[in-house]
Amino acid sequence: MATEPVIDQTPPVLRGPTEKEKKYDRQLRLWAASGQAALESANILLVNSGAGTVGVEALKNLVLPGIGRFVIVDDAIVNEADLGVNFFLDEGCLGTSRSESCTKLLLELNPEVQGDWYPKNEEKLDLSQILDRSGPFTLIMYTNPTRPEDVATIEAHASQHQTPVVCIHSAGFYSYFRFSLHGTFPIVDTHPEVEKTTDLRLLQPWPELSEFARNMVQGMDTLDDHEHGHLPYLVILLHFLEQWRQSHDGKNPTTFQEKKEFGKLVLGGSRTNNPEGGEENFQEAVDAINKNVKAPELEPGVKEVFDHQVSSEAEQNSSFWIIAGAIRLFYQKHGCLPLPGSLPDMKAQSSVYVKLQNLYKAKARKDAQEVLELIRESAGGEHVNPTEVDLFCKNARFVRLINANRGGLDLGQLFDTEKASDEEAEAMKIQTGGAFNLPLSNFFIYLALKATAHNPTASASEIMSVITQPIPQAAEYERMIQIAQEVARAGGGELHNISALTGGMVAQEVIKIITKQYIPIDDTCIFDGISSRCQVLRL
Repeated sequence: MATEPVIDQTPPVLRGPTEKEKKYDRQLRLWAASGQAALESANILLVNSGAGTVGVEALKNLVLPGIGRFVIVDDAIVNEADLGVNFFLDEGCLGTSRSESCTKLLLELNPEVQGDWYPKNEEKLDLSQILDRSGPFTLIMYTNPTRPEDVATIEAHASQHQTPVVCIHSAGFYSYFRFSLHGTFPIVDTHPEVEKTTDLRLLQPWPELSEFARNMVQGMDTLDDHEHGHLPYLVILLHFLEQWRQSHDGKNPTTFQEKKEFGKLVLGGSRTNNPEGGEENFQEAVDAINKNVKAPELEPGVKEVFDHQVSSEAEQNSSFWIIAGAIRLFYQKHGCLPLPGSLPDMKAQSSVYVKLQNLYKAKARKDAQEVLELIRESAGGEHVNPTEVDLFCKNARFVRLINANRGGLDLGQLFDTEKASDEEAEAMKIQTGGAFNLPLSNFFIYLALKATAHNPTASASEIMSVITQPIPQAAEYERMIQIAQEVARAGGGELHNISALTGGMVAQEVIKIITKQYIPIDDTCIFDGISSRCQVLRL
């Protein structure tokens, strides 16, 4: 009797995580390999001045997750005061270059990061030369107080090269940081909440989905209890939506009252001859009505993208704007955005759920392909990566445009608005006997700190003089005067805990900008260490 030879086969070797994956495991779960790759290719410039702590703390929180390279520009020499506020300096650093000492100690945190410093060998500091020689930079950070000519040099370079800039200022119990993105800054991968990403397209089902649902509910009343109790809720909703339209002149339930009546219609199809007195899948269907039975509408962020007028050459050559243009054409044609393709959990038989998943994924691929074809027909579209198109289509509903073009802000008008808000808060506190406290505005902290951007030891009267030039009414506001006195009391000195906290917040927002994931602040964050409160304002 012939026997077939048995061939020993060695099972494939299961590859465990690499050392780098183990090291960065937690952050890879947040921004994935693409975000980590963006970090590792980043080149960050820190122009440090003043007490110099907040900038180094921000840089620390970028070195730890693994930025590629950083450069510190700081012409200060380490003195005794530095040792009391900067944890990256020790007694052995006294009398040495602060930029060199901080660089060397920061590099000990992560050997994979490269770092450099200026000035060297007592050479004269030439910021323009450093910007040209050590760039291009992914992002530039500078700390106040700083020289006006240095700020002008940084802003000119950043504007020319479209480089994001963050200004950081920490003094006493107060701090703020402000981003200048030099043009629009689009974010595709905004990481919205999972519950918000569901798009079942119940009011605009495509033919394959409609046919699938019709086949499932054929002879619905003759299904056994197991099959009836495992009909997916989206199939149930599609079935009863068809019934509703037949009895309502082809219209869908749109108002609250109509949806309430529709819910009763759906629940009426549930079988109650069981111990539970109903069926879970039908209850799921009722619960999903308000969220899923509605006409598609554009989020404000998407409207802003669609309405944006592409003007600069950089925008015209950007794959983002090429894809956005194709998505807009898709929306104009179909009245909806491309289908994301994801399907929420629901009670259903596994085989049925998998078929539904495949239906949604196939439709998502078809929509993305249609967008890609539109892109290929447009100028410059032949160079767009299909992977970018897939990501954009998946997240189209939640794309955001940060730092969109807007007119200059009237600081006097904003002052009056924030002052009125403070007065309302004080009135509420009095009316409730202190039981209800509304937060006070941090805008006045920003004004006081900004007044010392180039003069850290300014007196309270000097601070008020700077503020009242553009905002005369500030002279009569008692809280503004008190904040000016507090900033003057700090004398430009930093408290390490305030600077460490502020540095951590700065690094968090910088990572969002480098990875182009999540939604960074737009555009100023002000921190009050006395009340432990942050406020974000567009200034």
